[in-house]
Amino acid sequence: MSTIKTLEQQIGGLFKDLPSLPKNVKDTLVQWWPYLALIFGILQLLAAWGLWNLLSVSNSLINYANQISQYTTGVSVGYSSTDKIVIYGGIALLVINAVIFLMAFAPLKLKAQRGWDLLFLASLINIVYGVAQIFISGRGVGDFILSLIGTAIGLYLLFQVKDYYGKKGSASSAPVSK
Repeated sequence: MSTIKTLEQQIGGLFKDLPSLPKNVKDTLVQWWPYLALIFGILQLLAAWGLWNLLSVSNSLINYANQISQYTTGVSVGYSSTDKIVIYGGIALLVINAVIFLMAFAPLKLKAQRGWDLLFLASLINIVYGVAQIFISGRGVGDFILSLIGTAIGLYLLFQVKDYYGKKGSASSAPVSK
Protein backbone atom coordinates (compact mmCIF):
# COMPACT_ATOMS: atom_id res chain seq x y z
CA MET A 1 0.00 0.00 0.00
CA SER A 2 2.92 2.36 0.63
CA THR A 3 3.91 1.97 -3.03
CA ILE A 4 0.47 3.16 -4.09
CA LYS A 5 0.69 6.13 -1.71
CA THR A 6 4.09 7.01 -3.18
CA LEU A 7 2.64 6.79 -6.70
CA GLU A 8 -0.31 8.91 -5.56
CA GLN A 9 2.04 11.65 -4.35
CA GLN A 10 4.15 11.53 -7.51
CA ILE A 11 1.17 11.54 -9.87
CA GLY A 12 -0.59 14.17 -7.76
CA GLY A 13 2.44 16.41 -8.24
CA LEU A 14 1.88 16.29 -12.00
CA PHE A 15 -1.63 17.71 -11.61
CA LYS A 16 -1.13 20.29 -8.84
CA ASP A 17 -0.12 23.13 -11.18
CA LEU A 18 -2.96 22.57 -13.65
CA PRO A 19 -5.99 24.89 -13.59
CA SER A 20 -8.53 24.07 -10.93
CA LEU A 21 -12.13 23.26 -11.78
CA PRO A 22 -14.84 25.62 -10.46
CA LYS A 23 -16.32 24.60 -7.10
CA ASN A 24 -19.77 23.85 -8.55
CA VAL A 25 -18.18 21.45 -11.08
CA LYS A 26 -16.27 19.71 -8.29
CA ASP A 27 -19.44 19.46 -6.18
CA THR A 28 -21.32 17.95 -9.11
CA LEU A 29 -18.51 15.51 -9.82
CA VAL A 30 -18.41 14.37 -6.19
CA GLN A 31 -22.19 13.93 -6.24
CA TRP A 32 -22.18 11.85 -9.43
CA TRP A 33 -18.93 9.95 -8.98
CA PRO A 34 -20.47 6.98 -7.09
CA TYR A 35 -23.01 6.43 -9.84
CA LEU A 36 -20.37 6.78 -12.56
CA ALA A 37 -18.26 4.17 -10.76
CA LEU A 38 -21.29 1.86 -10.62
CA ILE A 39 -22.06 2.38 -14.32
CA PHE A 40 -18.42 1.89 -15.39
CA GLY A 41 -18.14 -1.21 -13.20
CA ILE A 42 -21.20 -2.76 -14.83
CA LEU A 43 -20.05 -1.75 -18.33
CA GLN A 44 -16.62 -3.27 -17.77
CA LEU A 45 -18.15 -6.52 -16.55
CA LEU A 46 -20.34 -6.59 -19.66
CA ALA A 47 -17.32 -5.82 -21.86
CA ALA A 48 -15.29 -8.61 -20.24
CA TRP A 49 -18.17 -11.07 -20.66
CA GLY A 50 -18.65 -9.99 -24.29
CA LEU A 51 -14.93 -10.32 -25.05
CA TRP A 52 -14.88 -13.76 -23.41
CA ASN A 53 -17.79 -14.89 -25.59
CA LEU A 54 -16.24 -13.34 -28.71
CA LEU A 55 -12.96 -15.08 -27.95
CA SER A 56 -14.76 -18.42 -27.53
CA VAL A 57 -16.49 -18.05 -30.90
CA SER A 58 -13.34 -16.86 -32.66
CA ASN A 59 -11.32 -19.73 -31.16
CA SER A 60 -13.82 -22.21 -32.62
CA LEU A 61 -13.58 -20.57 -36.05
CA ILE A 62 -9.79 -20.35 -35.85
CA ASN A 63 -9.54 -24.04 -34.91
CA TYR A 64 -11.67 -24.92 -37.95
CA ALA A 65 -9.58 -22.67 -40.23
CA ASN A 66 -6.42 -24.13 -38.72
CA GLN A 67 -7.50 -27.68 -39.55
CA ILE A 68 -8.18 -26.71 -43.15
CA SER A 69 -4.93 -24.73 -43.43
CA GLN A 70 -2.81 -27.52 -41.99
CA TYR A 71 -4.46 -30.08 -44.25
CA THR A 72 -3.96 -28.02 -47.41
CA THR A 73 -0.70 -26.13 -46.73
CA GLY A 74 0.76 -27.48 -43.50
CA VAL A 75 0.79 -23.97 -42.00
CA SER A 76 -1.03 -22.94 -38.81
CA VAL A 77 -3.13 -19.78 -38.61
CA GLY A 78 -4.65 -17.85 -35.73
CA TYR A 79 -3.62 -16.09 -32.58
CA SER A 80 -0.05 -16.36 -31.37
CA SER A 81 0.61 -17.57 -27.84
CA THR A 82 1.50 -14.00 -26.86
CA ASP A 83 -1.80 -12.72 -28.25
CA LYS A 84 -3.75 -15.30 -26.26
CA ILE A 85 -1.91 -14.51 -23.01
CA VAL A 86 -2.38 -10.76 -23.45
CA ILE A 87 -6.05 -11.09 -24.45
CA TYR A 88 -6.91 -13.33 -21.49
CA GLY A 89 -4.84 -11.06 -19.23
CA GLY A 90 -6.72 -8.04 -20.57
CA ILE A 91 -10.06 -9.70 -19.83
CA ALA A 92 -8.85 -10.47 -16.29
CA LEU A 93 -7.79 -6.83 -15.84
CA LEU A 94 -11.22 -5.67 -17.03
CA VAL A 95 -12.90 -7.90 -14.45
CA ILE A 96 -10.56 -6.71 -11.67
CA ASN A 97 -11.15 -3.07 -12.63
CA ALA A 98 -14.91 -3.63 -12.73
CA VAL A 99 -14.89 -5.17 -9.25
CA ILE A 100 -12.85 -2.22 -7.94
CA PHE A 101 -15.34 0.24 -9.45
CA LEU A 102 -18.24 -1.65 -7.88
CA MET A 103 -16.44 -1.78 -4.52
CA ALA A 104 -15.92 2.00 -4.71
CA PHE A 105 -19.64 2.79 -4.94
CA ALA A 106 -20.52 2.75 -1.22
CA PRO A 107 -17.37 4.55 0.03
CA LEU A 108 -17.76 7.21 -2.67
CA LYS A 109 -21.36 7.75 -1.65
CA LEU A 110 -20.15 8.32 1.94
CA LYS A 111 -17.29 10.51 0.67
CA ALA A 112 -14.84 8.18 2.39
CA GLN A 113 -11.15 8.24 1.50
CA ARG A 114 -11.36 4.54 0.60
CA GLY A 115 -13.63 5.36 -2.35
CA TRP A 116 -11.12 7.84 -3.74
CA ASP A 117 -8.30 5.34 -3.17
CA LEU A 118 -10.19 2.64 -5.07
CA LEU A 119 -10.72 4.96 -8.04
CA PHE A 120 -7.02 5.81 -8.01
CA LEU A 121 -6.19 2.09 -7.99
CA ALA A 122 -8.59 1.54 -10.91
CA SER A 123 -6.76 4.27 -12.82
CA LEU A 124 -3.43 2.54 -12.24
CA ILE A 125 -4.89 -0.75 -13.46
CA ASN A 126 -6.19 1.06 -16.54
CA ILE A 127 -2.61 2.11 -17.32
CA VAL A 128 -1.52 -1.54 -17.08
CA TYR A 129 -4.39 -2.51 -19.39
CA GLY A 130 -3.22 0.14 -21.87
CA VAL A 131 0.30 -1.28 -21.81
CA ALA A 132 -1.10 -4.78 -22.40
CA GLN A 133 -2.93 -3.53 -25.52
CA ILE A 134 0.41 -2.70 -27.16
CA PHE A 135 1.16 -6.42 -27.42
CA ILE A 136 -2.11 -7.48 -29.08
CA SER A 137 -1.70 -7.84 -32.85
CA GLY A 138 -3.66 -5.18 -34.69
CA ARG A 139 -3.95 -2.79 -31.74
CA GLY A 140 -0.66 -1.31 -30.66
CA VAL A 141 0.57 2.14 -29.82
CA GLY A 142 -2.53 4.05 -30.93
CA ASP A 143 -4.75 2.29 -28.40
CA PHE A 144 -2.06 2.75 -25.75
CA ILE A 145 -1.94 6.51 -26.38
CA LEU A 146 -5.74 6.78 -26.24
CA SER A 147 -5.72 4.80 -23.00
CA LEU A 148 -3.11 7.15 -21.52
CA ILE A 149 -5.12 10.23 -22.56
CA GLY A 150 -8.30 8.81 -20.99
CA THR A 151 -6.45 7.87 -17.82
CA ALA A 152 -4.82 11.32 -17.61
CA ILE A 153 -8.23 13.01 -17.87
CA GLY A 154 -9.64 10.68 -15.21
CA LEU A 155 -6.69 11.30 -12.89
CA TYR A 156 -7.01 15.07 -13.39
CA LEU A 157 -10.66 14.92 -12.34
CA LEU A 158 -9.83 12.57 -9.49
CA PHE A 159 -7.15 14.85 -8.05
CA GLN A 160 -9.46 17.86 -8.43
CA VAL A 161 -11.86 16.36 -5.87
CA LYS A 162 -9.35 14.63 -3.58
CA ASP A 163 -9.99 17.09 -0.73
CA TYR A 164 -13.69 16.16 -0.70
CA TYR A 165 -12.93 12.70 0.63
CA GLY A 166 -12.09 12.27 4.30
CA LYS A 167 -10.93 9.35 6.38
CA LYS A 168 -14.42 8.58 7.70
CA GLY A 169 -16.47 10.37 5.09
CA SER A 170 -18.34 13.61 5.45
CA ALA A 171 -21.96 14.53 5.00
CA SER A 172 -21.36 17.87 3.29
CA SER A 173 -20.19 18.43 -0.24
CA ALA A 174 -17.47 20.83 0.86
CA PRO A 175 -13.83 19.80 0.77
CA VAL A 176 -12.56 18.11 3.90
CA SER A 177 -10.19 20.44 5.75
CA LYS A 178 -6.77 19.05 6.46
